[in-house]
Amino acid sequence: MSSTSPNLYIISSVAGGGKSTIISRILAIHPEFYFSISCTTRAPRPGDIPGVTYYFLTVGEFKKKIEEDQFYEWASVHGNYYGTLKDPIHKAISEKKVVLLDLDVQGAKTVKALRPESVSIFIQPPSRDIWIERLIKRGTDSEESIERRITNGISELEQASSFDYVVVNDDLDRATEEVKSIIQSEGSPSSSSKVLP
Repeated sequence: MSSTSPNLYIISSVAGGGKSTIISRILAIHPEFYFSISCTTRAPRPGDIPGVTYYFLTVGEFKKKIEEDQFYEWASVHGNYYGTLKDPIHKAISEKKVVLLDLDVQGAKTVKALRPESVSIFIQPPSRDIWIERLIKRGTDSEESIERRITNGISELEQASSFDYVVVNDDLDRATEEVKSIIQSEGSPSSSSKVLP
């Protein structure tokens, strides 16, 4: 990548859109990339590893970090707090590492406003019906949580065009390759969103 290329990549999607899986695949290929681990107050799910998938905090611990201005961005999403720590990202950027952020749409917009040189990528499900089916089959959320995520997700899908790139996740292998090619490409993102084939 050239010296003018951005090294901060915001990857976002609706809940169950596949962004975390795509990021995991890219990190397996490029372990030299830095992945920003978010803080959350939600309970760990099966397969979650504290300090790897998330930093799991109590509400009190999270609010203390807010007071100490430790977060790049934070928000209350689906009834839980989520936040991105400043210091590790600043350190990785100073070391000229490629930095990947896994953020919801709200957090993505906040970071993009703070760091306009960053590249924002929205992972879009192939259709609303397929997305809802994936979300239900994931089996990690209660019925109430799924309904809330669907309601929020419909609003988030309408904001996809505000991202620099939109990658349709109709095939996981292809979508991963498309995101990887964006990250590895030189030059700035286009001024308008680009839905990749």
